[in-house]
Amino acid sequence: MKLHSTSKLKSWLFAMALIGGCFTTQCQSTPQSFAYVLQADAFARTKTAAVAQLRNCERDWIIIDTQFDNASAWQPADLEQIRHGKTNRKVVAYISIGEAEDYRPYWRSEWGHHGKLTTNAPVWLGWENPEWKGNYRVKYWHPAWQQLILKVVTGAIIQGFDGVYLDIVDGFETFEQEGRNYIDNRINPETRQSYRRDMVDWVGQIGTCARARNPAALVIPQNGAQLLDQAGFVGGINAMGMEDLFANGNRMQSKSQTEEVLHYLKCMAGIQKPVLLIEYPKNKDRQQQVMQKAHVQNFTWLITDRELKTLGQSGR
Repeated sequence: MKLHSTSKLKSWLFAMALIGGCFTTQCQSTPQSFAYVLQADAFARTKTAAVAQLRNCERDWIIIDTQFDNASAWQPADLEQIRHGKTNRKVVAYISIGEAEDYRPYWRSEWGHHGKLTTNAPVWLGWENPEWKGNYRVKYWHPAWQQLILKVVTGAIIQGFDGVYLDIVDGFETFEQEGRNYIDNRINPETRQSYRRDMVDWVGQIGTCARARNPAALVIPQNGAQLLDQAGFVGGINAMGMEDLFANGNRMQSKSQTEEVLHYLKCMAGIQKPVLLIEYPKNKDRQQQVMQKAHVQNFTWLITDRELKTLGQSGR
């Protein structure tokens, strides 16, 4: 994630966002630990085995993909078993809202594959992410894309998930980029508002959709901390996921990078909404540094593998 300077909202607007956070969504108790496993078929050989391991893992919140593997989804009974492994546990569905993935049920073969799109690809579908094969940038504000994802959100709540964990929320940065530079709050000519505002509105739509089925549904965006300065964003979410805040693998982040992100995250503590920190160092000393820094900030931390195939370590 690349962060850059942005203007501050006026104090009264910030205060309204804080107030909205306690009235728009119920303030959640902070989990003492969490799991984040997206490749459950690598985590366990069978879905039955994965259910058993997740049920017994002792984590408060568990984030998993909507499917066990590309061929089979979690059944409501699976989620019930996982949830009942610990009192007040929440099981949350991972959904990418800022990129399309060519291994998802919504993907159509005529759009293309292996990084190459055809002339039949929809207008909202963009280039492949060079860091993640099979993932494609999207115009996340486009109604056709939103319709596809809202069906996924509805399906996840019907499945029995307690909420949604939203990835590529920082996808707006792609559209703010100009060469090597970034233009804060850049205006989207298609919507005539900023790309950041488009993402705030998009997350808001997802929250409305999820809570129409389950009023207590959790909505947890990952990354894109700059959006916490946008009016209404804090009030519509229950927690914030952040990757690579203190370290990038085994290399510690620059002090300025970390401090800028922490500036945005301060509002979460003010309204007692959790920050879920995901870090990926393999070095034991780096792991200890990250744990200590997270403890000071009162964040719930997870140290795990970047492929998200294991439970890793988690605490506060």
